[in-house]
Amino acid sequence: MTRSRSRRPRPPVALALPALLAIAFLLMPLLGVLARTSWGELGGDLTSPEVTEALRLSLVVSFWALGLSLLLGVPLAWLLARVDFPGKALVRSLVLLPMVLPPTVGGVALLLGFGRRGLLGPWLENTFGITLPFHTSGAVVAATFVAMPFLVISLEGALGGLRPRYEETAASLGASPVRVFLTVTLPMVAPGLAAGAALTWARALGEFGATITFAGNLPGTTQTLPLQVYLLLQDSPEAATSVSLLLLAIAMAVLVALRGRWTGAASVRSGAPATAAPTDTDAAPASDPNAPGRTTPTAPGDPLRPGGPDDPDGPDGSDGSDDSGRSGSPLDGTNSAPSKASWPLRAEVTGFNQLTLDADPGTTIAVVGENGAGKTTLLRALLGLTPRAHAELRLGDLDVTALPPHKRGVAWVPQDGALFPHLTALTNTAYGLRAQGTSRAEARATAQHWLDRLGVGHLAQRKPAQLSGGQAQRVALARALAARPRLLLLDEPLAALDQTTRARVRHTLRTHLAGFTGVCLIVTHDPVEALSLADRVLVLDHGRTLQDAPPTEVTRHPRSPWVARMLGRNAWPGTATTDGLLLAGGGRIVAAEQLPDGSRALAIITPESVSLHRTRPDGSPRNVWPGTVREVTASGSRLRVLIGSAESPDLIAEITPEAAAELGLVEGETVWSSVKATEVTLVSL
Repeated sequence: MTRSRSRRPRPPVALALPALLAIAFLLMPLLGVLARTSWGELGGDLTSPEVTEALRLSLVVSFWALGLSLLLGVPLAWLLARVDFPGKALVRSLVLLPMVLPPTVGGVALLLGFGRRGLLGPWLENTFGITLPFHTSGAVVAATFVAMPFLVISLEGALGGLRPRYEETAASLGASPVRVFLTVTLPMVAPGLAAGAALTWARALGEFGATITFAGNLPGTTQTLPLQVYLLLQDSPEAATSVSLLLLAIAMAVLVALRGRWTGAASVRSGAPATAAPTDTDAAPASDPNAPGRTTPTAPGDPLRPGGPDDPDGPDGSDGSDDSGRSGSPLDGTNSAPSKASWPLRAEVTGFNQLTLDADPGTTIAVVGENGAGKTTLLRALLGLTPRAHAELRLGDLDVTALPPHKRGVAWVPQDGALFPHLTALTNTAYGLRAQGTSRAEARATAQHWLDRLGVGHLAQRKPAQLSGGQAQRVALARALAARPRLLLLDEPLAALDQTTRARVRHTLRTHLAGFTGVCLIVTHDPVEALSLADRVLVLDHGRTLQDAPPTEVTRHPRSPWVARMLGRNAWPGTATTDGLLLAGGGRIVAAEQLPDGSRALAIITPESVSLHRTRPDGSPRNVWPGTVREVTASGSRLRVLIGSAESPDLIAEITPEAAAELGLVEGETVWSSVKATEVTLVSL
């Protein structure tokens, strides 16, 4: 039996040949070093006093350069990746300049800037007694100048690939910008930071031109290993080859260790699952030590213990209060249980969204509308996170308009949950409470309580990559609820859940919202969520309020074709006439009720009111159209049939499977649809 082997496509010869020549060109110098190395003398060459002293100095200089690069380069990379400011392109060019500048020119520039006759050198010498040229500190400055760009570029790329939604979510939970940077941003870009740091160190270790020009070549002071190679070439070429081999081995070791991370080849999108997600089960396995009702001691090395690797507060044991001076819940300003303070909402939104929101404490508002209507923009405006819209926001007696997001007491659950991938479910849920100053023990107890309530308590020690989509969404919901916000913003919070889990979580959410002393806005495309959770339904269209009414009113008289279709009804806009509605796209619908002639209106027809026939019906129906069956789908125990017609807009009819079988309905069949005039509802727009 012959085995079938998959053949790799052959590259074009016109490309493969130059590529092979390029590889040979790059490889030949390395082979030359290996071929010319005196292997028998290698140990003696590398252990000579001059070489060991130069190696020691190179390590000192390179590690100091790495430290300075981290101190200065990390904030600079964040600034370039996160802040738009005038002259940003110029600053990025300055960062890249040392990489393209000849090293000796860089050394001359350093002399003219920091030398004893340079722009800043005399001031440094007269004020602080610091002289950089021909001193070890000068070698550090030269190495930092040429090596720091590698760190900045690598980290800026990592920050650019990190979705700001993680940092925005952390801010909405009460974390200050510094806390967000230390506990969310840096841990999530750690691979990019490590790659940049390794390249920076390796580049600083091998720096030659700028060092010899700016700091000189003084043994024991500025004579680093590359400078030692330069001297050995004149007196002992064999020893120079041996030292060159050492530097070559160090550089190759760094590159092999990085395995292409500096190019992003091995990068993984932040938050993407690293392992196959388990199924969204609700019952903890019998052997799971983290199941609800079980107590698991925190052993040394436990990621959940204080100061553990997953503790967002770090190992210092601090109380977690941020630089705003806030502590405890935004509801009462303490670490105790939340008080009965209530937080009515008053918001005036301008920009892309132009509307006014007034809501009493305990009100839940479902925000609906088609894509691009401004639903998420409204939430981000209330958070203070978007320039597209601005919200003059009052929560109770507090005007929070001028406050940054982390001081508003507004919690947000984005569509994807935005769980911090480096934290467990428990530390994710406790994050907001810790940012507000709640003690570690109380924050974790509250977090475990909310995880248990949402049916994911047994997953407390798992990280987001080990959760299914539904489980992750419930953890994100628990995190927002645990933070005890004044205003709760939920952007499709149940979209990732299956129907059974969605019903249970919806019940838990409804129970919590019943006692919530603030206002909750829920963006949703699910009519069941809108009708079962909300006290009001806010319908948006291009950022404006199209309808703001109780769910029953929106159900009976939807003023948006999109909302009517979301509720499962047929809806067409048009102009009212004496006997019904003249449709915008042509055609006419006869209705029993009448509206003022010429007014804008919406015709609403329920799918159950549409009758289907194989031939033109006789009798009383006033609205009769021929059409073609385009689609048949199941809806519970009934079938929904989409009818396309040249004489009317597409129409949805709902019939029983028995009726469909009797009519022989299949896609492509010609049918007649009819609707009585009394079954047409006209709604003024």
